[in-house]
Amino acid sequence: MSGTEQLDPGIAARLKRDRDGLVAAVVRQHDTGEVLMLAWMDDEALRRTLSTGRATYWSRSRGEYWVKGATSGHHQFVKSVALDCDGDALLISVDQVGPACHTGTRTCFTDELPVQTGELFQESHR
Repeated sequence: MSGTEQLDPGIAARLKRDRDGLVAAVVRQHDTGEVLMLAWMDDEALRRTLSTGRATYWSRSRGEYWVKGATSGHHQFVKSVALDCDGDALLISVDQVGPACHTGTRTCFTDELPVQTGELFQESHR
């Protein structure tokens, strides 16, 4: 990479980044819709993802780019990328090889929290 490549200006203009220049990337399995993980991208990570077809993220803890699977072998092959209507989140559809979570689980979303549900609540919202 020569370092002169940039994210398409039309795409960059639509992004609404946080104060650190990042956009949330929700990652899902392309054929089942299963939500796998949440990661962060800046313009360069998104450019790399779009141009290589390999999911590339910005690690906030390490302060560096990482290609999913480069060290673990649990690759994410990108099938599509969608920008939400506000421009502040991306939906990355991937073919996940192996676990998506660094803990070794298929998805990072394994800890369900209790939610109050019931007929009274449902009746009041009809």
